[in-house]
Amino acid sequence: MPNTVRKADVRDVPAIYELLRELSAQGLLLPRSYANLYEMLQTLHVATAPGDPGRLAGVAALQVAWEDLAEVRSLAVPADLRGLGLGRDLTLAVEEEARRLRVRRMFVLTYVPEFFARLGYRVVSLDSLPQKIWAVCFNCVHYPNCKEIALVKDL
Repeated sequence: MPNTVRKADVRDVPAIYELLRELSAQGLLLPRSYANLYEMLQTLHVATAPGDPGRLAGVAALQVAWEDLAEVRSLAVPADLRGLGLGRDLTLAVEEEARRLRVRRMFVLTYVPEFFARLGYRVVSLDSLPQKIWAVCFNCVHYPNCKEIALVKDL
């Protein structure tokens, strides 16, 4: 039975919040507030795993940064569900939405570059993404000492 990916709705926000809170406590991504999740709701995709359609099994967001550039944000899958293809399916759903919007290039900032490399992303310098640096990174508590790896993919 295949994984199911769909657009998120307001009922998903509490579970998304808990998943992102858990992973941010492990230092794997930045936390998001409830207010921020509701603001970005229309950008979120969620996954359910086979056998438990009532359980949130992952999340990812599409954030358009510029006319030709979008980001995969907040990609998260619970540890016990990794390896089932959920992260891949969420990333591909975000990419498909970007194509629909006619975005030509995707990027991601991650601590797990190998995952994205398997999906066709290549490592680049963070400096090659000035839209991201000035719009978001500049205000991050980790800037300018960010340890995330920047990767891009042409669509």
